[in-house]
Amino acid sequence: MEIKYTVQGLLVYVTMAAYLLAFATTIAGRARAGRTLYLAGFIAAALSYVYRWYDVRHVPLQNLFEVLLFSGMMLYPISRFSSRVLRIGDRWADMLIGAIVLFPVGFVFDATPRQLMPALQSPLFAPHVAVYMLAYIFMLKAAFQAGEQLLNRRPRIEESLIPPEQATYELIAIGFPLLTLGLVLGSWWGKLAWGRYWGWDPKELWSLASWLVYIAYFHWRYMFGARRPRANSVWAITGMVAIIITLLWVNLSRIFAGMHSYAT
Repeated sequence: MEIKYTVQGLLVYVTMAAYLLAFATTIAGRARAGRTLYLAGFIAAALSYVYRWYDVRHVPLQNLFEVLLFSGMMLYPISRFSSRVLRIGDRWADMLIGAIVLFPVGFVFDATPRQLMPALQSPLFAPHVAVYMLAYIFMLKAAFQAGEQLLNRRPRIEESLIPPEQATYELIAIGFPLLTLGLVLGSWWGKLAWGRYWGWDPKELWSLASWLVYIAYFHWRYMFGARRPRANSVWAITGMVAIIITLLWVNLSRIFAGMHSYAT
């Protein structure tokens, strides 16, 4: 664990503190103060991301430090969209998730700026990574709602908000097209960079595995979901486990060494 005594580190720590304070005040019943702190955390996260962009002179999505920094920033707008448009509650969970996502950014991963390797100097680089990370955020929120459903919790929500099982479906229904777009853009990028659409790289295989799990989720929910709704949630959580393996284990473990090792 290493504390970053830099402007970048300070902005990350301010964001984490704001998210944690927002979580604590919301749980304590001070929802308005929690929303204000959550917004303050987002502003700090946006400043942190813009500063990183200025520092590295390219779209900061090159490695796990940068993609998790991006995710910590994008949680707030997705959280607002989910509550206002989709009528999904538990914004307090998003505040806690934001702090957890930024923990390795602040204390684990190296923040040293690096030049883009030739394969990453493509116009497909930024949209490919960005849509995947947006998809992962939606799927993470869906997994949390699935956990609520499995635990038979009755969250303290207004009657206008939808129940966890339906919320899980709504979030996955948005995240899945993004997941698909990320897979398609990656294949296109592979064709341009290496002359083939598919290389059987471990990261590619686990990305496909994640995609197939959500295909299975939709099939199961359509065929049997009304009779066995708890199994729907198991599929959603299984998909998130596959995503965690894709994002973290494949990038960090020597077992899955491949072309995407630059992501560490």
